[in-house]
Amino acid sequence: MKKVLFLSYLVLPTLIQAPFDFDRTSAISPLQMIPSPAAEQSSSPYLFSNGKHLYMSWTEIEDQGVKVLKYSSLQDKVWEPVKEIHKGTNWFINWADFPIITENQGNLLTHTLVSSSPISYAYDIRIHLQPQMTKQWKTDLPLHTDGTPTEHGFVSAQPYKDGFFINWLDGRAMKPGGHMNTHGTMSLRAAFLDFQGNISSEAVLDEHSCECCQTSSAITANGPVVVYRDRSENETRDISIVRLDNGQWTTPKTVFADHWVIRGCPVNGPQVAALGKHVAVTWFTMAGGTPKVQLIFSDDSGAHFDAPIELSTIDVVGRVNLAYIDTNTVAVSWVEQKDRRSIIKVMAISKAGQRSSAITIGETQVSGIPQIEVLQDKLYIAWTEQTSYKDRIHTAYIPLKAFEL
Repeated sequence: MKKVLFLSYLVLPTLIQAPFDFDRTSAISPLQMIPSPAAEQSSSPYLFSNGKHLYMSWTEIEDQGVKVLKYSSLQDKVWEPVKEIHKGTNWFINWADFPIITENQGNLLTHTLVSSSPISYAYDIRIHLQPQMTKQWKTDLPLHTDGTPTEHGFVSAQPYKDGFFINWLDGRAMKPGGHMNTHGTMSLRAAFLDFQGNISSEAVLDEHSCECCQTSSAITANGPVVVYRDRSENETRDISIVRLDNGQWTTPKTVFADHWVIRGCPVNGPQVAALGKHVAVTWFTMAGGTPKVQLIFSDDSGAHFDAPIELSTIDVVGRVNLAYIDTNTVAVSWVEQKDRRSIIKVMAISKAGQRSSAITIGETQVSGIPQIEVLQDKLYIAWTEQTSYKDRIHTAYIPLKAFEL
């Protein structure tokens, strides 16, 4: 799924915007900037918090087009020295489908997308693991072994038991070089990895999913759940959930029936977060021609959901993210467009529907999906600012006490 694919389907218009205004935002908001560990020509940040530490992965472009995957961890509001994971020249890099990083018992997992054939839209997922005992990265491990020159991507992963849970979109049923509706169907798959990269229990979760929207996963008290944009025979592309229940994957179930019919991938996936049996899902929809961000809660690990809470319908373009603050409250971020500017908004919302004022994270050309994570008493944010000259990652935090309900 090269960038041209996303631009052809993307609902958002192309924007021309000013650089981020640090002085203005720090003067009127609780946002506190943190010097970013990423260099110029950096993009695609991803945040992961294990409750004790915060990790960020991202990609940079060096001379001759070499792509580099890097990461850092945060200590006392300062990013530790940057560490390189892997580099390559045949990676797929775009704003919508990007590497993730996660950690379990000191073991790190991330991935990249690597071209598998000269055929268009043919690339594989490669796993990179750093076992805690060796501190040496094991790179380019295969996740799937179908061997087809088709699309594989949109990974999400979580620490789970003595290893990792991982899911992805898999195009092995599509025709080589094809990504349109007439070229077959995209499926959602999942598997488990141990700390050495051994794969087990691979399963098909849905044989007919949306082709190029982000997936999201979380670990509940009952086990893993995955949310994603589904795709019906009549091109309804609402959000579905699958759950691992007593060792078996459930049949896909619609989280809420928006009835958004769109004959093309909107490149706007959902996000899920879990805290014990508490689950929250947020997503973007344009059902009925009205753009909106929705949020929904569950108290039984995603088996049933309450009525959705509408967060915003003004100038919304989606690109949502989500993090639990406590068992009754989450923080949600999204992107709006106004006067040819992108605006990142963050709000806290309770299960009862109480909400804080929306905090604005500057006005800039946003590339990719802004990331948020909670660590202790702060909400951390990472995003890519895009200008005519370069991309650059910024990082900041907001004290949780700033979100008054």
